[in-house]
Amino acid sequence: MMKSKNDDASKFLSSPEYVRTSLAASISLGMECGQFARGGGCTCLNILLNYEEGCFANCAYCGLAGDRKHSGQASFIRVKWPVYSLQSILDKLLEKHPFKRICVSMVNHPRAMDDSLGIIDTLVSKIGLPVSVLLSPAVMNGVFDMRRIKDAGADMVGVAIDAATEELFDSTRGKGVGSQLRWDRFVQAVDEAVSVFGKYKAGVHLIVGLGESEREMARIIEDFFNKGALTHLFSFYPEKGSLLENHPRPSIGKYRRIQLARYLINESICKCSDFTFSTRDEILDFGVDIRPFIDRGVPFMTSGCLGQGGFTACNRPFSNERPSEAIRNYYFVPTDEDKEIIAAQIFEDITTNA
Repeated sequence: MMKSKNDDASKFLSSPEYVRTSLAASISLGMECGQFARGGGCTCLNILLNYEEGCFANCAYCGLAGDRKHSGQASFIRVKWPVYSLQSILDKLLEKHPFKRICVSMVNHPRAMDDSLGIIDTLVSKIGLPVSVLLSPAVMNGVFDMRRIKDAGADMVGVAIDAATEELFDSTRGKGVGSQLRWDRFVQAVDEAVSVFGKYKAGVHLIVGLGESEREMARIIEDFFNKGALTHLFSFYPEKGSLLENHPRPSIGKYRRIQLARYLINESICKCSDFTFSTRDEILDFGVDIRPFIDRGVPFMTSGCLGQGGFTACNRPFSNERPSEAIRNYYFVPTDEDKEIIAAQIFEDITTNA
């Protein structure tokens, strides 16, 4: 019998026995009702640790921060993340599932490291899918813990740096919101991850639209690529109840340009020095004919850890937008009609060549 937090109000359903899953993963497991707006489905099972004390960080854009942290149905990257017992998820996985990978996401909590190790070991031994871990560097002991995660069976890791500059990190995740998170510790964790897991087995999450320029975002993508880490993009979505709930979303044009820049850099096709920027640091030209890359469609699909067969497994359906809106991260290969829409979006908000 599936059990959510609401089934037992007298007991908080805490990790490692209980975990959150994304709504998309819950639907794919048959644990929630729903369907995907354009077919397809979720191909990565996201598991998020859950504690009564919540996450000790207070990131300005996060639905798990502040006074929202105790809600078992709180939204996180746009959708709700219901709570289930890990055993009920394992039972469903052993029956049938569509997943190509599992991602265990830590939170900033003193127990997160050890609890993650137990969950990783269980998933690897009982399910057999590749496992990624989204790390919380602030509660980890450097390379030592990075090696423990690899020894438990994870083959890839990610670091959610989110902000493209140290100043934005400090204002949205660090001292600006009364948090002890530090930019240099997160960047150091990327270096540690590359040293333990190998080049391009580490990913960096970045959120477009927190206040950075396109030049700053392109440069940080290139910096991490040169370190041996790939970048996974999110488009800022204002979480209700978060400190940035009234912050504007980035234009679709800005997001498309950054998606294309990320692809060209991570595929070693272009460097930032090839790009032409406006006086407002918007990308005006990529230094190559971009139409062939639009026709591939891949640059505008969700960027994330790979699954079996070398295709992106972490496709996060509708985590950046509502199904009624223009899709920002395509969780399927864009159709010919989608590609024409994308082509029109890339420079639609550019008003000057200066």
